[in-house]
Amino acid sequence: MALPESGTAWPPPQWAPYYRAMRVDDAWYSGDRARLARVYGHHNDVRERRKLWGRLLNRPQPSKREQRLHVPLAGDIARTSADLLFADMPKVTVTDPSTQERLDVLLDEGRIQETFLGAAEQAAALSGVFFRVTWDRALAPRPLLTVMQPDAAIPEFRFGMLRAVSFWRQLDSSTEAHVWRHIERHAPGIIEHALYEGTPDNVGRRVPLTEHPDTADIAATLDVSGDSMATGIQQLTAAYMPNMLPNRMHRTAPVGRSDYQGVHDLFDSLDEVWTSLMRDIRLARARLIVPDGYLKSEGSGNGASFDDDREVWHGLKIPPTEQGAGITLAQFGIRVEEHQRTADALVRQAVQTAGYDGQAFGLEGDGTPETATGVNARTARSMTTRKKKVGYARHPVADMLHVMLQVDAALFTPGLTPERPRVEFGDGVAESEQQKATTLELLHRAGAVSTATKVKAVNPDWDDTAVAAEVALILAETGAGAPDPVGSFPM
Repeated sequence: MALPESGTAWPPPQWAPYYRAMRVDDAWYSGDRARLARVYGHHNDVRERRKLWGRLLNRPQPSKREQRLHVPLAGDIARTSADLLFADMPKVTVTDPSTQERLDVLLDEGRIQETFLGAAEQAAALSGVFFRVTWDRALAPRPLLTVMQPDAAIPEFRFGMLRAVSFWRQLDSSTEAHVWRHIERHAPGIIEHALYEGTPDNVGRRVPLTEHPDTADIAATLDVSGDSMATGIQQLTAAYMPNMLPNRMHRTAPVGRSDYQGVHDLFDSLDEVWTSLMRDIRLARARLIVPDGYLKSEGSGNGASFDDDREVWHGLKIPPTEQGAGITLAQFGIRVEEHQRTADALVRQAVQTAGYDGQAFGLEGDGTPETATGVNARTARSMTTRKKKVGYARHPVADMLHVMLQVDAALFTPGLTPERPRVEFGDGVAESEQQKATTLELLHRAGAVSTATKVKAVNPDWDDTAVAAEVALILAETGAGAPDPVGSFPM
């Protein structure tokens, strides 16, 4: 679709179901109890309002703290997903040496790994994210790669491929009744900008960009039409990275699915369990039950009090065998074991449903060292999920890095030869030094590895010259580099 016409409902009705799902996922991802209470307390489905975070207090007491406890498992799942994908930066290469040198500069100065880590975490929570390439000469002499949120984007797909996308934002001076929106539409070869003055559910009327201070500076960068700019390249300057496909709630849509899809009830139950445990702890606090005679009057209308630090008490004229005559300690049991087992079961089921193994969340293992084979066996589910996500991430990452090189050649580095980079993700399993040494020792015994290969395996960042020098030192120290005297004997 093109830029919206004045008076159009906003957000577009066809995207309302996606936005509603993202709003729930965002509440869990945020870990904000107030946001969870707001989302579930005003949910359209009455069954959702009956959940822990949908229950509204009959008599709100500002002086009393919130008794419901939240466990931020959703945030841990999203963080784990991002760590599996981009904790180690993918290897990005091109064939031209000068282009590779410039690409390395763009990756380093643009903090691309940090951008990818943030994008992957948000994609896991919100079903996917958009990448956008833009530029600002006053800010940096290079193109900029930014992450755009899926709940503020209207994508246009054809045959499952992104052909255009409109990013929108609500500007700061908006109120509950009066909303300013800036819409930025990316299409092949062009970027359009528009400013609208409307209401929370209607885009309103289109006005010049100069009517709001947040968009006034954009107007100076546009062409003679006053609402668009040419990018100088034919490729789309935005890309969509889905978290996983298909979206089980919308099977025919190319929109990704969140790691939380189907896990919300488990999140809610986990919070219910921890809330119940904390309730046990509150109720089990030791309390003293004392006779009325032990209380000291504070005067008319001020009640009475009990001094629990007092050491000597006057004898009371009561039979010593009378029940309840003395001080009684009341303390209830705390069902820690039952709550802990229930919570562990819920966490294990939640992370498995999301596609991960319990070991990543501290549910497996006893802390003893394991071989790489053992680690692979215990993390098989997580590694499978990682491989799937790598497939969804590799192409948009390569596309956006290619766009960055093209924009850089057109605007910042004349003479640069842009080419689509090759993006290679590692295997995701890092061997410890002990595991690596054991592997090399076994290969050495089998006579299947050279000294140079062993040195390269231990120091993968070394060049051939450094490796050759280290090999020479090893051979000299071990005597393996000495000439074979048998070879000089006469036959």
